Amino acid sequence: MSVLRKLAGETAIYGVSSILSRLLNWVILTPYLTREFSEQADYGIISEMYTHTAWLLVFFTFRMETTFFRFGSKKGQLNASFSTASLAVLGLTLFLSTLLLLNASNIAAFIEYPEHPDFIQWIVFIIAFDALAAIPFARLRLQSRPIRFATLKVLGIVINIIFIFFFLEACPWLIDIGWEEWLSFYNPDSRVGYIFLSNLIASGIVLLFLLPMYSNIRFTSKSTANVLDAESDTSHAFIKLPQKALLKKMLLYASPLVIAGLAGVINQLIGIPMLRAYGDEELEVGRAMAGVYGAVAKLAVIMNLFTQAFNYAAEPFFFRNAEAKNANQTYADVAQAFAIVGSLAFLGVICYLDIIQYFLGKNYREGLEIVPILLAAYFFLGLFYNFSIWYKLEDMTRFGGYIALGGSAITIGLNFLLIPIYGIYGPACSALACYSFMAVASYLTGRRYKPIPYPISRISLYFVLASAGVFISMWLRPQLQGQIGMSLLVNTFIFIIVLGVFAFLEKAFIKKLIAR
Repeated sequence: MSVLRKLAGETAIYGVSSILSRLLNWVILTPYLTREFSEQADYGIISEMYTHTAWLLVFFTFRMETTFFRFGSKKGQLNASFSTASLAVLGLTLFLSTLLLLNASNIAAFIEYPEHPDFIQWIVFIIAFDALAAIPFARLRLQSRPIRFATLKVLGIVINIIFIFFFLEACPWLIDIGWEEWLSFYNPDSRVGYIFLSNLIASGIVLLFLLPMYSNIRFTSKSTANVLDAESDTSHAFIKLPQKALLKKMLLYASPLVIAGLAGVINQLIGIPMLRAYGDEELEVGRAMAGVYGAVAKLAVIMNLFTQAFNYAAEPFFFRNAEAKNANQTYADVAQAFAIVGSLAFLGVICYLDIIQYFLGKNYREGLEIVPILLAAYFFLGLFYNFSIWYKLEDMTRFGGYIALGGSAITIGLNFLLIPIYGIYGPACSALACYSFMAVASYLTGRRYKPIPYPISRISLYFVLASAGVFISMWLRPQLQGQIGMSLLVNTFIFIIVLGVFAFLEKAFIKKLIAR
């Protein structure tokens, strides 16, 4: 099997898990929650709390997943790298969890939820469980075990959904029929909190399935560890005693990635708390704006999940094939293939937006105009994942920190300028500007330090063609509103035309991929 075909297969499997997970969220949770919490401010609370989860997770994991890919992919270092990364994350998780739990009340007051320190406690445990699962999940990816990875990811979201319906639907019904004595723990005034508690339970159960990968971590002598690493014993993970040298190398490699990861979270999610803070002087109005933006952003989920699935497969793939013959050409082909599929996903979501919008409650559809902007932003984020691989392969991760910090400066600056004037358009435009900058900066710096023959003219052409289709579709949308059948027909025609142009332009490239 060719390396590109293997990457495509793994991306498909990771995509299935992402698609199933997001689809379950999209088809079940998003419609349900945007109707159950018809008050936009309530959904704004959920969106904001998960923003805090994302940036804290960067500190809990210290980007050891990517660091593990770099060191674990080297011959004979899989088990030592896994153990070192796992123990580092375990130590960080215990320290940070204790610190945050002891200060839960103060943190809740600081972020203006003084009556809900329980939200902070549940979020801390969610982050802790997810952090402890990160390195085992990374090992599954590095060892090309996407099926087990996908199964556990889907299991987590299914359990989460089950418990959300248990707390929000089953418990009130059981109390109504006389089971209040058995459900004395249930507080009907904490419905938002049960969203976090459901996630906590799901994350804990997934971690239980991954714990066997931790149970065999032990210390052994240097000579024994070398032998076991050479034998690639996948059932045991050993760490040489002491492993200070490897830990130091991994921490030095990871430190710039932590900055980049934190900046990445800022770039992707800072719009929600900034909307709450700067969208309006009234706190509840700001929370409502954050709720609308957070809900509408989920309609860009197809592009985002495709980008995420690609990144799940591509990051370990890039490291595994770093020494392969024609590796640079392979990286260029991967970027071109991503651009083709990503452009079509961008256009496809917009062409069927009149149907997709019904996954949101009516109160949240006022922000649909930002969907094309967010889709374009995620397209450039995917290009960034492609173009940024050079500094990870060359152990020059400081460039990732510089680029991400530049993106953060753009994101925060534009949000300050745009949110008070344009509301929810501010974070969307800021995200597009940020990811465009990061993709271009990664490409230009990569040309100097590790030239890869990316077909930039072709990639640009794909995006321009897809954008033209998006513009036509959005221009026709108001004129066809209320005529669902005609809208579907016209938009399907637009999509087929663009797809046909892509197929005509890239006949040779597609044949090349099939042949390889």
